[in-house]
Amino acid sequence: MAADDFKLTIHMVSSLDGYIAKKDNSVSWFNTADKYEPGVHVTEQDAQEFLKGIDCYLMGSRTYELALELSKSYGWVYGDVPTIVLTHRNLPVERSNVEIYSGDLDTLLNERLKPSYRNVWLVGGAELASDFIRLNLADEIRQSILPIILGDGTPFYNQIGQEKALHLKNTTAYKSGMVELLYEIKK
Repeated sequence: MAADDFKLTIHMVSSLDGYIAKKDNSVSWFNTADKYEPGVHVTEQDAQEFLKGIDCYLMGSRTYELALELSKSYGWVYGDVPTIVLTHRNLPVERSNVEIYSGDLDTLLNERLKPSYRNVWLVGGAELASDFIRLNLADEIRQSILPIILGDGTPFYNQIGQEKALHLKNTTAYKSGMVELLYEIKK
């Protein structure tokens, strides 16, 4: 597989004011919806077809713990796609497609991910996203903004500590009032 075929996307859902979770780490506000008639309507089939293109997920420990908790009510949303949890903690692994990784991020990217996958999504959390941005390991950011202002919580962009130029690749407004911004990270 050519290196040009590989893409690491940071995907986050945030409030308009840039928070990805409330202070208590809850994401109940993810159900926030509005009505925007000119927006794009996405069917379940459209969503499933899109998700088939993702061949590996990365996430931090708190995102993993939240996903495990939510899976009790909604099922494991990442399906059978390989999922790598980046943490130094000893966490339970309940699925054969989930593994724990606690090493160097550059090594993970170049020795494990690039040779094996084409389309990798980092789906949380903020510290991990900041690390990938700061280390120039991510290729794009897909930020889905919900129609809500939280006023406080966990910020998406926290402690990056450097300016980072982006190129807007696409915007999509949905009927639910969510707006998705897709940026390429300039390197």
